[in-house]
Amino acid sequence: MNYQVIVLAAGQGKRMKAGKNKQFIDLEGKPVIIHTLSVFETDPWCKEIKLVINEKEKDIFKELLDQYPIQKIKEIVIGGVERQDSVYNGLTSLKSAEIVLVHDGARPFISREVIHNLVETASKEGAAIVGVPVKDTIKRVSREGVVEETVERSSLWSIQTPQAFRYPILKEAHEIAKTENYLGTDEASLVERIQVPVHIVEGEYENFKLTTPEDLLLAKAFLQK
Repeated sequence: MNYQVIVLAAGQGKRMKAGKNKQFIDLEGKPVIIHTLSVFETDPWCKEIKLVINEKEKDIFKELLDQYPIQKIKEIVIGGVERQDSVYNGLTSLKSAEIVLVHDGARPFISREVIHNLVETASKEGAAIVGVPVKDTIKRVSREGVVEETVERSSLWSIQTPQAFRYPILKEAHEIAKTENYLGTDEASLVERIQVPVHIVEGEYENFKLTTPEDLLLAKAFLQK
């Protein structure tokens, strides 16, 4: 079993308020993106990493990769305006692939066990995503800030990355979305549009995305543990 992964690192992460791309923030002695890339670098199932970046940060990433050699990165890909454009650029840069994963560079705590469960499911079913059951009570609220209803949460999941697909399925979904100028919230939303069932693989709450300064405190505590 093997896969290739597109790691997205082109976003600027303004909510982090770090004054720089959150991928470069130091986390216990190493930049966030290096923590993430190392997960795939050390996974024997991973055959290639496509790192998608902002063109303005190309020199910074090259310096980082000189300092922390990641052998599975064969090519740095320049991202697009939207996340979806960046994934598409990564996808079209693949010469050939069977199973493709898409992962946020700012999720450094994805485990190998979850990755392998995801790849096995995608290989069998065609499309699979990682998620965790919603723990909090969810309420639908009007624009005026008034609660309209309490949503039954047993069927609600919080979706993470990686998301995994057979290459032809993801490529077709992106091509159709591009033709129809459709912008989805994630890769699965594009695949859902072409009537391919997307299967859920239970992940781990530790696989959170570093988005705000508070997340960094949590990440450091997690690494120290």
